[in-house]
Amino acid sequence: MSFKLAHREDCEATGNWQLVRRTLGLGAFGINIVEIPPGERIPEHDESERDQEEVFYILSGSPTLLIDGESHTAPAGTFARLDPEHKRTVSNDGQEPASVLIVSAPRSSGYEPMGWA
Repeated sequence: MSFKLAHREDCEATGNWQLVRRTLGLGAFGINIVEIPPGERIPEHDESERDQEEVFYILSGSPTLLIDGESHTAPAGTFARLDPEHKRTVSNDGQEPASVLIVSAPRSSGYEPMGWA
């Protein structure tokens, strides 16, 4: 099949993670959604070993991005791009769950933007 459609609620899940990449059968880049309950965070990590850029997009809530130990408030609608070597986590110190879309791909992926983009 050359395409696949899936609704967010139909994505395969594990814990607080919706496995969008796995659900759609993607092989060129990663994309997942994580729901972070109040008082919780995702594991701190970097992507040096896999040489991956990551983009975080805050869908809802107002979590904090911790990048190399520095806090950055990230209300819904915030984008953040990180090079592989930065230590990062997303922490939810708010009262409501935070929903975060995370996209990643190796810097060597060969991506070439369209001329207008």
